[in-house]
Amino acid sequence: MKLLFITSNRLGDAVISTGLLNHLVTTRDVQATVACGPVAAALFSCLPGLERVIPLKKKPRAGHWRNLWKETFSTRWDLIVDLRASPMTFVLRAGERRTMYKAGEGNRVESLARWFGCDGVPSPTIWSDDAHRAEAKELLPPGGKILCLAPTANWQGKIWPAERFVELAHRLTSPTGPLPGARIAVSGGRGEEALAAPVLEAFPEERRIDLVGVGDMLDGAEQLRRCDFVVSNDSGLMHLSAAVGTPTLGLFGPSPVENYAPWGEHAAAVTTEIAYDDLFGPDYDRHTTGSLMTSLSVDAAENAALALLDKLA
Repeated sequence: MKLLFITSNRLGDAVISTGLLNHLVTTRDVQATVACGPVAAALFSCLPGLERVIPLKKKPRAGHWRNLWKETFSTRWDLIVDLRASPMTFVLRAGERRTMYKAGEGNRVESLARWFGCDGVPSPTIWSDDAHRAEAKELLPPGGKILCLAPTANWQGKIWPAERFVELAHRLTSPTGPLPGARIAVSGGRGEEALAAPVLEAFPEERRIDLVGVGDMLDGAEQLRRCDFVVSNDSGLMHLSAAVGTPTLGLFGPSPVENYAPWGEHAAAVTTEIAYDDLFGPDYDRHTTGSLMTSLSVDAAENAALALLDKLA
């Protein structure tokens, strides 16, 4: 079965879509082509039944869609699943076409499953191989607990202040905390070194593990899998962490937690004291306004972390 799966430009949404994609490759005999944003392309490199990944780098005048047509028009697709409501549904030959024009209510994982008509809700899945697992093991060898902090995000409004990440880590790893003496890993993507530096540098060299920009997307996922607890801003890394099953606390403010909370019983979210609808004032500018996360206290984050760890104990 020839499948063309068109998913998000952004990493977090691409991770969310892996639940539906995994449902397709495990319930049908699929040869899959995945089209997605360049930042998410490596995510699908170990997908079972993969034929190819087509990175879609946005171009003026919808040039990226024209490029995708050139790459795919010669194939008659048995199924096109288009999560971006692109023109491809109408200009390619296909036996079945499924185009999502609007996400439904609730968590995006649930709404995707409901839209497609899945029996149950397939959880996001990360496919990797022995090489990725070996790379992660070398960076994070066994021996003691690891608390991972993911203090970056794709825009500054979603970034919790660095000093609060540091204070929370001290509390969670103190002698009376749930992860006493744990090493501190700091994770982030390539190009986010400056954002992560204030958190990384707050811990002594012998105790910290610098994972910022180390390896590709699947290396990063396997790094997160080897950690014992992850605290993350709302970001692609948060969804990666939840998808590999690591206990994950997502920090939310200027994004709707009811839609984008990390998925699974091993994950939880905590939100700013100021509600989402009240965070954006009349002078708000995404490019110049700083963090909108300052009404999330360390106490609130600590209580949420403790509640999740107690639930999983």
